[in-house]
Amino acid sequence: MAEERPQHTRINVQEVDTAARHLSAPDGTKGQGPGIPNPFLRTPSYLREQNVIQDVERELDIKSYPGTEVMKDVGTHHFAKATRGEVLIPQPSNKKHDPLNWTKRYKFLAMACATLVTFSQGMGPLALAPMFEEYIVEFDRTLQDVIQFTGVAILLLGFSNFIWVPIQTCFGRRVVLITSTAICLGSSVWRAKAKTYQSFMGACYEWFWCRYNYQQSTISLGLADRDATGPAETAQPEIIADIVFLHDRGKYQTLYFAVYFGSIMVGPIISGPMAHHYGWRSFWWFNTAILALALFCSILWFPETRFDRSDLPAQCPELRTAATQIEGTELSHVSLSQRADPQGILTPVTGGNDSTPTNKSSMEEDTNEIRNDMLARGLEHEHWLGRGEPSPAQKTLWQNYEGNFLQTLWAPVYLLSFPIVLFAACVVSWSASSFLTLNLTQSIAFSPSPYNFTAQQIGFTNFGILGGGILGLVTAGPLSDYIAAFFTTKNHGIREPEMRLAAMIPYVVIMVAGNIVVALGYQYRWNWETIVVVGYGFAGIQVTALPSISSNYAVDSYKPAAGSVFVAITVIKNVWGYGFSKFITPWIEKAGFIPPIMTNMGLITLFSSSGLVFWFFGKTFRKWTKDNEVHKM
Repeated sequence: MAEERPQHTRINVQEVDTAARHLSAPDGTKGQGPGIPNPFLRTPSYLREQNVIQDVERELDIKSYPGTEVMKDVGTHHFAKATRGEVLIPQPSNKKHDPLNWTKRYKFLAMACATLVTFSQGMGPLALAPMFEEYIVEFDRTLQDVIQFTGVAILLLGFSNFIWVPIQTCFGRRVVLITSTAICLGSSVWRAKAKTYQSFMGACYEWFWCRYNYQQSTISLGLADRDATGPAETAQPEIIADIVFLHDRGKYQTLYFAVYFGSIMVGPIISGPMAHHYGWRSFWWFNTAILALALFCSILWFPETRFDRSDLPAQCPELRTAATQIEGTELSHVSLSQRADPQGILTPVTGGNDSTPTNKSSMEEDTNEIRNDMLARGLEHEHWLGRGEPSPAQKTLWQNYEGNFLQTLWAPVYLLSFPIVLFAACVVSWSASSFLTLNLTQSIAFSPSPYNFTAQQIGFTNFGILGGGILGLVTAGPLSDYIAAFFTTKNHGIREPEMRLAAMIPYVVIMVAGNIVVALGYQYRWNWETIVVVGYGFAGIQVTALPSISSNYAVDSYKPAAGSVFVAITVIKNVWGYGFSKFITPWIEKAGFIPPIMTNMGLITLFSSSGLVFWFFGKTFRKWTKDNEVHKM
């Protein structure tokens, strides 16, 4: 309890942030003079608490909905910051084992293992394109039949995440990475040893797949490679949200998409030459070795990154009392319309107009004491920042059950009714289908005259996509982070998720140009250098950029449901991909290359351009869902 003091108190406000000038005066007007600290402001992690939101909105003169973040110090509240001064969101706890507090070494190991799993699980299934000719001969099937190896794999990859994401939400990320990679390892061995079309197709089916072939009297029973590789699309985004702060998330999200789509690009580059020189089975043994490495690394070096933040304490009530009340004087009711003296000392009036100032030095002492106490409490969560490490419990195979399995199971379907999630799903899905088009058509386009490419040469055309993907990796993430930071500064330190969307513009232009070159180049037999370098290169750039920016927007808006957001995105992407793989070959045979490729390009342009709607109305869409249960997942 504070000692009894005179009624009229003099408070030093010289150091108060400009944003604190928006507190309301008793008459409801906004103050024009120096502001005072808002003692109610809490760290960004707690802005969703209703009693805090009202105070933040009043002080900063904003409307705060999920996704809106305060990116600078306000009043006397000092957030934990990165070395370059960015406010850390979410704010780390004062716990040693909080993944946000881990040392660079542990964060690097966790991200490296997650990245390796993403790469190893994504490399095999779409490496089939250069080997189609070998499979046609090996299994005595048509091109349409062997293309279904890819189509079925794509379809099951999406739906498997309805199981994997609830598991990683309720039991942790570590068990999902290890278990799924082990299943993929077994499936890769199975593919390498498959003797029949039915057996090889079996490796594309569900958890345990059984098929009896009466004509050949063979039974195929095995683990599902595609159901196991679902985490390649959903695990790393959640891990990024677990250990990476908001201001760096753009580049890591781009890293994820670059590695995932990069693995799909690298697969054909490797499989083509291996099939040409050593036979198609050699690739699957190589794939098995990569998966074994990923499994080994995950067991040894990937700690659990799921961390429960629901019980982290808010600022202490006694701190609020000390800061807001000096002998009954409520600071939120102080008039701000008075002028400060040259030393920055404001005399708030709590009674009549005949206020008498007390001893200046005595009151400065009191103010400094309060400020130091607030700083000590506010910065105590920085004690373990960059110095933490995983606990032994975070190295076990699975964690204790938390959350709601059935809710997480249903959430992806429900989230597709949210405009922002649906927008991200459509952009990711059709942007990825532009890349899938190249994967499915490169053998059709380059095998006949005038190119007459071998399997090895067809595989090497994917270097064009890979080069573009690398360029997208080094530009898209930093560009979206820079643009978001630029608009945040212009918005007085308040960040809205929509600020990233402007970064999509150059990549939409690149996507359109790339599709035009590929469609016309295929149809009119342009020289292969133009098709591969320009068309394939531009496809690689856009497929790492557009999905990362749009999905990051959705995750920023619905962070607690990040895993379910990616399941929703993956399901739409892979259902469309499966359908596209079914009809693109007969469509090309009937109408040529231009209609299917340009139609797909038109859909990508349509969905990407709708980002303009979200630039202006995205916050309204977030307002519609601000009280939804997804923010409590």
